[in-house]
Amino acid sequence: MEEANTHIFQINMLLKNIKSVTRAEFIHPCPRGVSINTNSVPNTSNHNTIERYLKLIDGAGNNKILTLWLPQSKSYLKITSIPYIQPNGNKLTGDGITTTMKHLELFEPVNLAAKSRVIKASPKPNISII
Repeated sequence: MEEANTHIFQINMLLKNIKSVTRAEFIHPCPRGVSINTNSVPNTSNHNTIERYLKLIDGAGNNKILTLWLPQSKSYLKITSIPYIQPNGNKLTGDGITTTMKHLELFEPVNLAAKSRVIKASPKPNISII
């Protein structure tokens, strides 16, 4: 526990030196290495500072730290009642949906983990599910 507190103190000193408001709150082991919880999402500068510190820790050579990464959430989005046959007569495609989403402010912060998939809801009506 004392060693973890020392690492938290050192990380916070380095973050303070770069005038960051991000602070490490605690550090604990996890299946993929260690997890460092912070009071806010680290920006690139904070991320690099923490990574450099971890590579300097006794016994943790540069080859032992493969990468420092931030957790990401993935969600499923289902959009219903979109016409399958578009006004121009073409079928709705995943690429068309992706292009449209890029132009909508609501979806600006969204990064798709996979291509959009369009499913025709039933054989007769002109309705699709995305």
